[in-house]
Amino acid sequence: MLIAIISFGAIHLAPNSFFASGDLNPNITPESLEQLKRVYGLDKPLWQQFFSWLLAVARLDFGISFASGKAVKEEILQRIPITLTLNIISLVWVFFLSLALGIWAAMRQEKTADRVIKQASLVSYAMPSFYLALLMVMVFGVMLGWFPIAGLHSVDAKEGLAYWLDFAWHLALPIGVIVIAGVGSLTLYVRSLTVEILKSDYLFFARARGVKGWQLLRFYILPNLSPPVVTLLGLSLPGLIGGSVILESIFSINGMGLLFYQSALSRDYPVIMGVLIIGALLTLLGNIIADAVLLKLNPHVKRARS
Repeated sequence: MLIAIISFGAIHLAPNSFFASGDLNPNITPESLEQLKRVYGLDKPLWQQFFSWLLAVARLDFGISFASGKAVKEEILQRIPITLTLNIISLVWVFFLSLALGIWAAMRQEKTADRVIKQASLVSYAMPSFYLALLMVMVFGVMLGWFPIAGLHSVDAKEGLAYWLDFAWHLALPIGVIVIAGVGSLTLYVRSLTVEILKSDYLFFARARGVKGWQLLRFYILPNLSPPVVTLLGLSLPGLIGGSVILESIFSINGMGLLFYQSALSRDYPVIMGVLIIGALLTLLGNIIADAVLLKLNPHVKRARS
């Protein structure tokens, strides 16, 4: 509810509107503009517009797009799969790479491997995603020509396995940008947690009993490391979804991010509100899933709450 109120108020406080562009068209009369506003309910007070929209959302009706004339729900359903695919694949890569690099650095603390991973992670953490995207497009897309720089499929893409390989080829750069920009902070976090675990008493006694190598990692380090990392991943979901706006615009990927960007430029209120609400619901769903995974990894949390 609070997200809906803030989003609705911020959008309507922004200067100009979708119908302001009609002032530049001599074929549109003021009477026609007023008629359009009555059709879309924009002639009513803001509080009445909000409650009408809220009742419609409760019925999963996000309204009609000003720009395309299509139902907002249809627009979102067409584009949400690619945004989810992009973010879920990236999140999986970030999770496993961060675990591997963070543990590797902590196990070799203050050695060359540790210093290299820390410096690379700091660069990743400080690197703006839009700058990295443009850099990778210029190097790997334009100069080397290894990857396509826009879209999801080639014009001559065939069906079957070749179709999906072409799809993966087009997603390589966007996913690479998300992973490189997101892996740094989580790697530093994993390294810090692992260093603390390595200093713990239970690990000292485990080593005294002769536990080492893979068994030490599997039974002592990973069980104590996974819960906080999963929690952090759940909290990072809003950043991943929000980052799709920039990346999908740069790579011309027809997902929710590009839809939101185009709608924001044209002040297409129904689409903007629909994307914001769906994004908020996906974020809440991601946090619920993270909590469920956390309870599965650490049953003591459930017993402590009860």
